[in-house]
Amino acid sequence: MKRVRVFVEGRVQGVLFRESARRKAAECGVHGFVRNLDDGRVEAVIEGTPVRVDAMLEWMESGPALASVVELECKEEPPTGEFSSFRVTS
Repeated sequence: MKRVRVFVEGRVQGVLFRESARRKAAECGVHGFVRNLDDGRVEAVIEGTPVRVDAMLEWMESGPALASVVELECKEEPPTGEFSSFRVTS
């Protein structure tokens, strides 16, 4: 298993990034969460097999059609298995 904490910078709020990430996570078969941060970035924690997490990260490099991702910061963390789904949080 692999777990990554991701910070996405650019035009990523107000463009359906979180909901699109939730749908993509279901498609990729990963668990975790995604949320907006007060500084305008989006944060996500993604957990699953390395191949599935990498597929999700590849999608996050550009995000949904209206997004404009400038930077994707990824930090690997030890997997915890705490998530049973992928959810949008506030």
